[in-house]
Amino acid sequence: MTSSSVVDKPPVRRVAIFGGTHGNELSGVFLVKHWQENGAEIQRTGMEVKPFLTNPRAVKKCTRYIDCDLNRVFDPDNLGRTVVEDIPYEVRRAQEINHIFGPKGSDDAYDLIFDLHNTTSNMGGTLILENSRDDFTIQMFHYIKNALAPERCPVLLIEHPSLKYATTRSVAKHPVGVEVGPQPQGVVRADTLDKMRKIVKHGLDFVQLFNEGKEFPPCTIEVFKIMEKVDYPRNKNDEVIAIIHPKLQDQDWQPLNNGDPLFLTLDGEVIAYTGDCTVYPTFINEAAYYEKKQAFVKTVKMKLTAKHIRSSVLDQNTS
Repeated sequence: MTSSSVVDKPPVRRVAIFGGTHGNELSGVFLVKHWQENGAEIQRTGMEVKPFLTNPRAVKKCTRYIDCDLNRVFDPDNLGRTVVEDIPYEVRRAQEINHIFGPKGSDDAYDLIFDLHNTTSNMGGTLILENSRDDFTIQMFHYIKNALAPERCPVLLIEHPSLKYATTRSVAKHPVGVEVGPQPQGVVRADTLDKMRKIVKHGLDFVQLFNEGKEFPPCTIEVFKIMEKVDYPRNKNDEVIAIIHPKLQDQDWQPLNNGDPLFLTLDGEVIAYTGDCTVYPTFINEAAYYEKKQAFVKTVKMKLTAKHIRSSVLDQNTS
């Protein structure tokens, strides 16, 4: 590998760890509150790491949100809305977060945000990637996956031409979603919290190594790219009339082929998957997505390759 093929990236100096974006996803809430009291575990040389509770009112009520989903309102329209008395709480909060950690899309925005979430689905410790061309984050995910091996650490790529998320973490130059489950809403499990804690630790370790001048050669990771959100079968009154089939339940990231069972009506009718290619469902039977009319997400497997990277301050740090 010649030096000319190395891509110099700016050092990552400002990092935030968000918990409580959804107030009933308690692993991140507990970790962030702990780190606010005792942050030694997350501090690394040469960078600021700020733990932050994103939706404190929802956390206090142990509910997903107060007025609307905070993790869907970081779009230009909401971030630019005039603040009036009846503006939704989460939209006002999004503007505050954008002011502190952004502005989104600007040079002044935080370098990296880890946004900590729980799911009721059997997704394990999942990393969520927003940009398939983000070499730095792909390299970090490769590092985290290797550090956690042989335990699986799937990567969900949510880049899609029509499915726009406008996530809380998208304020940062490098947004990282951490989604760990299964864990019920309003519950904290030690094993789930520990898995989340390890992901954050390895991510911060990677940033420190990068900032100190370690080069990361080209790497390839497997990702699951979101293709479509699938709703439950419904009647003419828009009521759900079939539930996730037992053979699909808890089978996140497992292959789903034409003819495999998807749903089961209460009369015992099996509704099968019809498709011409293998897909990999995830967020299966997620509790928070009933209101979003989403039974699961269809993904396809693909490979992403990151370029050889190093910190652009390397020459200044070596004698």
